[in-house]
Amino acid sequence: MKKLLLATAVAALSVSAANAAPTLYGKAFVTADYVNAEFDGEDMVGEVNLNEDESSVQINSNISRLGFKGSEAMTANTDVIYQLEYGINIDDSGSDNIGFKSRDTYLGLDNKSYGQFRFGRNYSVSDYINNVTVTEGYWDNLGVSSLSDDDTLTDALTLTDGGRVNNSIVWIAPKYNGLPLQLALQYSADERFVSDNNDRDSGFGASLMFDQGTGFTAGIAYDKDMSISGEILRGSATVDLGKYMAAPVTLGALYQQADYDGADEEDGLVLSAEMGLTNFARPASVYAQYNKTENLGGLTDNDSDQIVVGGKYMFKDNMIAHAYVGNNSADLNNGLFVVRGQDSDGEDMFTAARGDADVFVIGGGLEYKF
Repeated sequence: MKKLLLATAVAALSVSAANAAPTLYGKAFVTADYVNAEFDGEDMVGEVNLNEDESSVQINSNISRLGFKGSEAMTANTDVIYQLEYGINIDDSGSDNIGFKSRDTYLGLDNKSYGQFRFGRNYSVSDYINNVTVTEGYWDNLGVSSLSDDDTLTDALTLTDGGRVNNSIVWIAPKYNGLPLQLALQYSADERFVSDNNDRDSGFGASLMFDQGTGFTAGIAYDKDMSISGEILRGSATVDLGKYMAAPVTLGALYQQADYDGADEEDGLVLSAEMGLTNFARPASVYAQYNKTENLGGLTDNDSDQIVVGGKYMFKDNMIAHAYVGNNSADLNNGLFVVRGQDSDGEDMFTAARGDADVFVIGGGLEYKF
């Protein structure tokens, strides 16, 4: 009898430990890309003509990551949930020799009646309604909307994206009476010690997604002082034509306004289409995406157009081959930092310039998920 009780206790402990064990997950996504960048413009100060035509072959790690996540019952109706996710640069460790970068990391609670609460570093809820973008690899570049002093025209520019927000709380509401709506609210805390609370830059955001499983989705989101100092208003819609006719095509559209404090309003549009291919042994698809942005990063008269076509082939569900080609053309009248020359120590000297920039990239690679 004692042996039976001991065996039962060991089995119970084993089940409990298994339930508490985290799930290890991640992906490695590496591509080889040919990048050609051209700039035709003039120095904004000395009005000296500046012309560049540079190209290189690059090995790029594309949002590769490693993470741990899991849950464990706290009460009959509430679970503790957690996620620790880090971006990994497979091709290099960066200028600071750091190969890991924090992504979504949180600790929270999931209650059957009151929904899910996440405390930590969370992605902006404006991204919760983006199931429109289909570009991969180098062209997964939503959010590269402006250039800093250390950047040059080798980055293709497009509309602002929601980023990850430190010191934030996300609440994901439970579904109510089976309604096909998903509501998420977010608050980010400005933890500075200030004499006047009006000086705080705490932010907030909200998103609402409609999806009843019929092939049509629609969403709207808003955030203030979260990813940018200002406001982002975003709307999106997708339709899976295969649900209504014999056409395995999914269409998507996303429109966004980003109102930067003390700057102009950025307007962005994304149109996408992806078609499944049926004449392959394994699932495959081709896609096209167009991005149009006016007043990039809130800078007046800095506009860009981007068009990308590509395809995916799944050797297995977790092994995906990618190929793509695209071009980004930007009309930059409000400044772009380019290398004008080198100083006596051989260091690059940057100058503000305006003109026309074009970035052309063709590439492909392999994505492995685990």
